[in-house]
Amino acid sequence: MSAAMNLLIAEDEPKTGLYLQQGLSEAGFTVDRVMSGTEALEKALSGAYELLILDVMMPGLDGWAVLSALRAADKDMPVLFLTARDQVEDRVKGLELGADDYLVKPFAFSELLARVRTLLRRRVAAPLQTVLTLADLEIDLISRKALRGGQRIDLTTKEFALLELLIRRRGEVLPKTLIAAQVWNIHFDSDTNIIEVAVRRLRAKIDDGFEVKLIHTVRGMGYMLDAPETT
Repeated sequence: MSAAMNLLIAEDEPKTGLYLQQGLSEAGFTVDRVMSGTEALEKALSGAYELLILDVMMPGLDGWAVLSALRAADKDMPVLFLTARDQVEDRVKGLELGADDYLVKPFAFSELLARVRTLLRRRVAAPLQTVLTLADLEIDLISRKALRGGQRIDLTTKEFALLELLIRRRGEVLPKTLIAAQVWNIHFDSDTNIIEVAVRRLRAKIDDGFEVKLIHTVRGMGYMLDAPETT
């Protein structure tokens, strides 16, 4: 990603805002930071930014109002919502107002960085998909539901988060360290089997009873979600 990419962070919590600014700057981005919705809207309307990271709850204008004003002004920069409210209606509201993606606090910085890079890559591509599919597997990011072969799969919150990570990064081998950071927001401890247990339980729900297996173990490296190509 080019170092010339300009990002705007709107976050009123000083420590969080500074943490994000420093991390994204170290990742090669040019980053401006504001601490109110009013400042966020003013800068986003007047500045040349490739992406806005927008906290929902802020003084002045909240994130909803900022996003509404931006879209009303035909500003099409990608917006990544940060919210502490993990409610379906909040996700629906944000996406309906024109948000491109969202992260629920607390989150791992590595996941935020991955989401930022993904949004920038598809800057001129298709809008955010709220339903992700692979072969006959389908997951709905809004309703948090999963289907395999048309059958509903009941998943826990962590199982859904793990599946979402795997399908977003389909075809990539994800090491246990990355999975632990992004799904559990912890540093991986080789003495724990939390990742193996979670993958085993998810595999039982996703793959058992189906001829085509989607969750793959790459020995010594990690796990991958992928389907064989059909010709």
